[in-house]
Amino acid sequence: MQPLNIPMAQLSIRNDGKNQQVFDIVRKKYVALTPEEWVRQNFLHYLINYKKFPSGLIKTETGLKIYSTQKRTDITIYNRQAIPLAVVECKAPTVDITQQVFDQISRYNINLRAKLLIVTNGLKTYNIVYHKDSNQYNFLSQTPFYEEIENL
Repeated sequence: MQPLNIPMAQLSIRNDGKNQQVFDIVRKKYVALTPEEWVRQNFLHYLINYKKFPSGLIKTETGLKIYSTQKRTDITIYNRQAIPLAVVECKAPTVDITQQVFDQISRYNINLRAKLLIVTNGLKTYNIVYHKDSNQYNFLSQTPFYEEIENL
């Protein structure tokens, strides 16, 4: 798999006879190792090991309904009251981060109303603070530590 611009994690990878699989540290099971999953798993390790996000407050592939359509967030991070604090959209390294990707995560946030939105393809990462009161978005230069999110 392609090197990323985040610290590379020591991932548990196996071959099931047909495909490679990677161990998802949040779901606690092996999943298909796709380029997007490569980014997701490395980014999860980055959040937990470098940015001190509590693994018990993170969910992957969380379902949500937007209007009448069922969607899934790649990574959702909660506070200790189970309120969404951050949403992460992961793309494969070969996928450009375009306005469509920002629109996608913004649609997810209609229901979640998380304070922090993160979009990454492993090569580029964008961190966006959502201000509920003014419905405004501001970009951050780097991913904050977990404990900093409430004060953004």
